[in-house]
Amino acid sequence: MSTPVVPFRPSSTYASAMTLGERPPPAVFTRAAESMRLAEVRPEIELEDLPAPQRLAPYAAAIGASVYRDDDELAVGRLILLYDPEGQRGWEGPFRLVAYVRADMEPEITSDPLLGPVAWSWLTEALDAHQADYSAAGGTVTRAVSEGFGNKAEDPVTTELELRASWSPAQEDLSGHVAAWCDLMCLAAGMPPLPPDVSALPRRRDDSESDRTK
Repeated sequence: MSTPVVPFRPSSTYASAMTLGERPPPAVFTRAAESMRLAEVRPEIELEDLPAPQRLAPYAAAIGASVYRDDDELAVGRLILLYDPEGQRGWEGPFRLVAYVRADMEPEITSDPLLGPVAWSWLTEALDAHQADYSAAGGTVTRAVSEGFGNKAEDPVTTELELRASWSPAQEDLSGHVAAWCDLMCLAAGMPPLPPDVSALPRRRDDSESDRTK
């Protein structure tokens, strides 16, 4: 018997949105932004509204996420929804999703030449697994090494993975795309996918924040 699923819903009606001037957002954009709230996410993930970016599209919404194990933040990310009724070059439709994921990794993993193709496959396979149809996907995978100098010379060397991607969703319901993005963050954080017979439970912000302050 699978674990029951209760969708995560932040306090706002839909993701923090930016519109052009004083015009109300089109209903199609509002429905798409609201669907981002309905994704099934694991309890290790916390979602939050973010300020929507400006100048990228007439209408935009954004959410952020962090992946925790106990009190340790293992990965962070943001997902931006862009909507332009006229479309833009390379979009193949009026909608575009822009994703960013950053996670700490062991140096031997980031030095693996296959990390780039593997990390990209995490995204595409997660989208397929959630039946989140898309087109015109593209992105980059970056390995970052941070070393301390001067009064930070004793700080340990850290290595990170950064993935930036964008794609055009084929459907108005974006819950599957959000779930795939969350799966990508978990994989980058070293968490294996949940077994197919176990459903994800959301971790609400108010509950998780109170847990960490006890």
